[in-house]
Amino acid sequence: MTSTPDFYPFAAKMEAEHLPELAVRTFQFYYEQLHAGYTGLIPESALEPVASLPDAEQLGEELAAVGTAALPHTVVLKLNGGLGTSMGLEKAKSLLVVKEGLTFLDIIARQALHSGVPLLLMNSFNTREDTLHALQAYPALWGDLPLDFLQHKVPKIRQDDYSAVSYPADPQLEWNPPGHGDIYTALITSGMLAKLRQAGIRYAFVSNADNLGAVLDRRILGYFAQNELPFMMETADRTLADRKGGHLAQLPNGQLILRESAQCPEEDSEVFQDIGRHKYFNTNNLWINLDALHELLTAHQNVLPLPMIRNSKTVDPRDPQSTPIYQIETAMGSAVGIFPRAGAIRVPRHRFAPVKTTGDLLAVRSDAYVLTDDWQVMSNPARTLPNPVVVSLDNRFYTLIDEMEARFPMGHLRWWAVNC
Repeated sequence: MTSTPDFYPFAAKMEAEHLPELAVRTFQFYYEQLHAGYTGLIPESALEPVASLPDAEQLGEELAAVGTAALPHTVVLKLNGGLGTSMGLEKAKSLLVVKEGLTFLDIIARQALHSGVPLLLMNSFNTREDTLHALQAYPALWGDLPLDFLQHKVPKIRQDDYSAVSYPADPQLEWNPPGHGDIYTALITSGMLAKLRQAGIRYAFVSNADNLGAVLDRRILGYFAQNELPFMMETADRTLADRKGGHLAQLPNGQLILRESAQCPEEDSEVFQDIGRHKYFNTNNLWINLDALHELLTAHQNVLPLPMIRNSKTVDPRDPQSTPIYQIETAMGSAVGIFPRAGAIRVPRHRFAPVKTTGDLLAVRSDAYVLTDDWQVMSNPARTLPNPVVVSLDNRFYTLIDEMEARFPMGHLRWWAVNC
């Protein structure tokens, strides 16, 4: 592999960890951008707002039949690399009990078995063992296809001289996950993309494991298949609560594009948060045509030029005095700006119900949400208020899951949440 002198230490470091050549080459692609001074920022002047989108709630029932016909060629792919460390967890976040004694993973597994569609997980080195052990409770999931593949890791970069950071006190902190944009690289290096296509799988529905609203919808699948789209992003209406999150936009030529908050110049922050101008946010529920993905990867020598996200942090995030570093990441949704004819669709808010904090978890555990017979977590029909429950807890007492559960034991929430 041709390499600049600055990159040799990174290549050696990654190869010593047995990371595949494509993962090294992909990291080099972004490292050279960073070294050249590229920030990954997308100014407002380069964008136009998206005025309207097709509405999933307006799709006809005939598309459900199209979706049903496409089910044998579909896989449900869940991102399962997170540990939930922000809530004090040292295991896969998906192993957290969320509803009626069931974990995220239990509910995901039961949804997959109910739909009859294969389940596939993108695990990390930290989540794989515990996750696969838990899934032994569902032998019907273990078919001809593997149940998981692994995401990669990449070195953290010193801000002062762009070298690989060293942290002997905890060498694991010298690495960071490369963001869920790594899914495209990992599908290649694991051989999973080839295995799926060989098995006749053409469509992948991808979402975060902690978003229990992301269930396979036959009408949406039918719309995606019938229109022969290569890539489609599910978006929802932005509210004031979402104003600091990423939004969908378009280039002057009409190509859709995703802009995350870390990609917004400071001088554009006000218009970035204007939910009247930029109306749609990315739910991270994505539909991918695997044949189109194969063609796009081949055209780019398997290195998709996703927009770089440069995050400024310290090597030990718990120690603000430790060495300042850059973490290079990419977002899988940003592929909407690379696929020709990529599409987006507006979906109802209930398809976006992530659990990021103990407050989110408390809301889902309450009677404001119910678990349906087909294993969907839905807003309680008895609830009369239109907006989702938002629970704000005092970080001094409720940041960690153990702290929250000590004050809100399971089964003691049925009296207050349904009409909050």
